[in-house]
Amino acid sequence: MLVIHDHNRVARRLAFKIVYAKKAKERRKHYRKLIKVTNDAVVYGYMAMDSLQGRKKRPAARKKLAKELETFCLLALDVINQATRRVIKGASVSANEKVVSIFEPHTDVIVKDRRETRFGHKIFIAAGKSGIITDCVIERGNPADSELFEKLIARHKERFGVAPKQTAADGGFASKENLRAAKGMGVKDCIFHKKRGLTEEQMADSPWIYKKLRNFRAGVEAVISWGKRSFGLDRCVWKGWDSFQSYVMSGVVAHNLVVMAKALIAQKQPC
Repeated sequence: MLVIHDHNRVARRLAFKIVYAKKAKERRKHYRKLIKVTNDAVVYGYMAMDSLQGRKKRPAARKKLAKELETFCLLALDVINQATRRVIKGASVSANEKVVSIFEPHTDVIVKDRRETRFGHKIFIAAGKSGIITDCVIERGNPADSELFEKLIARHKERFGVAPKQTAADGGFASKENLRAAKGMGVKDCIFHKKRGLTEEQMADSPWIYKKLRNFRAGVEAVISWGKRSFGLDRCVWKGWDSFQSYVMSGVVAHNLVVMAKALIAQKQPC
């Protein structure tokens, strides 16, 4: 007979005590108890898997349930290992190793400067003068923006056969190396929202071009904001990594269709 105890109430209480603990020593004590409770739940999971294997009715359903249990148990063991290393032993755990969601294990920790920590994936969007989104890249992990600028320019060149004549990018991409790489690939004017040691003369042929491109970048921010508000790009509600990518791309396609429809309607209107 399989006997399993419900530890939900105990786990919730310990979680609250951890959040409101004032001293590290007190927090570690509650963590040890929570790790033990979680480990007990994992043992129950493996006991349930053994019980499922011993039954003969509905083999397909039992196999599916056992697979789900195994997935959650393995993730829980990773969380236990992560908490033990980080809290009990005081070791650092890299963001790529952290499991921040049991139900969406592909979720990454996103930290930008001193801003609020977020969870999800970094999405890089490129747009043209028309407002059409020309490229969308979804990255895993938390790579620095500056590391990806050359890759994004190269993607544009590969898709359209030529590098963009002018580009305007967020301040996180700004660096002398990225400016040099963009110019080397054929970009005439390449400006960044933040200068980071660069001058307007280095980035653009004239102050007038610099201001025009800076204003264009602000317009792209509006495109991103519209995508979040109207096309669901602020929060993905589909399950799994593949579905996350499909959700984002469907939002991009919907955005572009609306932009094109508005342009066609504007062309047909009488002056």
